[in-house]
Amino acid sequence: MEQRAVVTAGTGGIGLETATGLAAAGYTVTVVGRNAARGADAVERINAAGTGGAAGFVAADLSSLPAVRTLAARLAAEGALTVLVNNVGAMFTDHRQTADGIEATFAVNHISPYLLTELLLEPLREGAPSRIVNVTSASVRTARRSFDTVEPSGGYYGFHWYGRAKLANLAYTLDLAERLRGTGISVFAADPGGAATEMTNGTMASPRIVSPRMRLLWPLLRRVFEHSTSGLPSVAARSSILAATDASLDGRTGLVLGPHARPVRPFRHADNPRTAEAVLKLSRELAPLAPA
Repeated sequence: MEQRAVVTAGTGGIGLETATGLAAAGYTVTVVGRNAARGADAVERINAAGTGGAAGFVAADLSSLPAVRTLAARLAAEGALTVLVNNVGAMFTDHRQTADGIEATFAVNHISPYLLTELLLEPLREGAPSRIVNVTSASVRTARRSFDTVEPSGGYYGFHWYGRAKLANLAYTLDLAERLRGTGISVFAADPGGAATEMTNGTMASPRIVSPRMRLLWPLLRRVFEHSTSGLPSVAARSSILAATDASLDGRTGLVLGPHARPVRPFRHADNPRTAEAVLKLSRELAPLAPA
């Protein structure tokens, strides 16, 4: 049976390297992105490395919940799915809202992959044994851990809000792994570590992404950020590729694969049942699985 994989934000950076690695492992890969020209270039590169079926591209704005629903319906109509890699991520220097009225950092980094995953569970069951890989980040350690509302109190600081959204998604990932245990669907989180990508190059040089107190240390923080985002996307993709394909993970679930592509202990607040409960409640309010 054909092994079919989907990689979101797969037309560049870590996502493209992940998609290329999956194609080289024999998967038929579909990448999701916003730009058709970049999508065509990505498909050409993936096909050059591939040993399975021809790659495909689907255009979708993953900040839009209607677009995510349309994407999920299209992907589900294509049949069984073996791997879903939620690679999409974004950090902003200023406060933004999506067209749905949701704070953009939380929408892109958690609500979008949450909704896409939930809507694709049936094709993943059909493709079992199958895997879900959600890309996480060490920035979860900087996050406020309250999820009663989309936006935490205080000012907008991109790095901290990014970490909070990634923490929400990690808590969801670990909870989903338990919910799906025994179904044939394994769920993993993959931390790529740092890499030079459009996201990091566009935001990590601005002191506006951290709180005023931390800006006092900005010269030091900037050097830390520069060092941590200087890696190659091909190296950063290893944890996602391993989580999606490695036979040593067969039958296992709920693991976090660290930057060195080895299991690591989850951030201690991410596996708190109360955190998962609050994240799920908020997620279901913002993105009902059956829209009105």
